[in-house]
Amino acid sequence: MLKNVPETHIATVCFHAQQAVEKSLKAVLILHGVELRRTHNLRQLVSMLSDINITPPVNSDELQKLNPYAVTFRYDDREIELLNRDEAENMVNTIRRWAGEQLNSNDTTEREQVRDAVASQDSNAGALERDKS
Repeated sequence: MLKNVPETHIATVCFHAQQAVEKSLKAVLILHGVELRRTHNLRQLVSMLSDINITPPVNSDELQKLNPYAVTFRYDDREIELLNRDEAENMVNTIRRWAGEQLNSNDTTEREQVRDAVASQDSNAGALERDKS
């Protein structure tokens, strides 16, 4: 994992942590039939989960610390550290484990649909980013 490579900038570690958490939350939302809005905002995703009475194991205030790494710090070399490497790793591991449990509690067909929907959204988001360049 990047967090164990000392020369890796903390913003890079946290960017990938944000992405992992975002995709995990979106997978659970898709699994429950929620139509996704285009967002990288983890607080909004947690709110959408809350709307269907699902509570992730990390609260939105903690997850909010990853939000700036989705875009703001991705293209900026500012040395602002909102959380450390271990905190980022813990959030990712906790959310991914929880999302995995959510996905494994449903049948294979639903898991495949979630995987395909998340992959489709990722490719659409990538195209959107390229269009902005």
